[in-house]
Amino acid sequence: MAPDYGKTFAHWRAGSAAAWQKYTHHAFVEGLGDGTLPRTAFLHYLIQDYVYLVHYARAWSLAVVKAETLEEMKICARTVDALVNHEMSLHVETCAAEGIDEATLFAAPEAVENLAYTRFVMDAGVQGDFLDLMAALAPCVMGYGEIGLRLAGSKATDTPYAAWIETYADPEYQAVCARVGAMIDAAVARRVGDLPQSPRAAALQDRFTKATKLEVGFWQMGLDGA
Repeated sequence: MAPDYGKTFAHWRAGSAAAWQKYTHHAFVEGLGDGTLPRTAFLHYLIQDYVYLVHYARAWSLAVVKAETLEEMKICARTVDALVNHEMSLHVETCAAEGIDEATLFAAPEAVENLAYTRFVMDAGVQGDFLDLMAALAPCVMGYGEIGLRLAGSKATDTPYAAWIETYADPEYQAVCARVGAMIDAAVARRVGDLPQSPRAAALQDRFTKATKLEVGFWQMGLDGA
């Protein structure tokens, strides 16, 4: 059963069911859970994900600009802090143990899949409004939360990737997902009212689905780096 991250997320998730299944159950994800993922693939992913998070944090910073309420600004700013000062530290610590320092991470060249995804998200924010940006950002936030919970619930504790799983299954990260989901629900109600009946529903669903498909490509990029 999917975790409760709000009714808007549930609506978008259902509207991209096939892509969402490929994203949250990708071979890379399953390899994290059972420990069969090659270490080289994981490190390749971590390096690219660090680069991704730099742009992702910038996108959340743009959300502060696009916000209409103080509460939206606060939540988006807290998300930037969580990304820059907490989530990225996992990448730094893991890569440091493998002899890869933070300067190397920051300077790493972007893979094509990374470039496509991050620029899609930024474009959603630059061209669109707050809701366009949230539809592009949500698959990463909620998807990792859902994956972390599922893998943790499957007793994946003896995998060498337990720390990664615990990061996203952790109550603190789950609280972020719930908080962002509630903010999106409020933002939708404020701007368009009933989402399924809104003229914007199809366009927002398309942004969410495309971002989900780009997440699938990101996992595959990591797996191909083995």
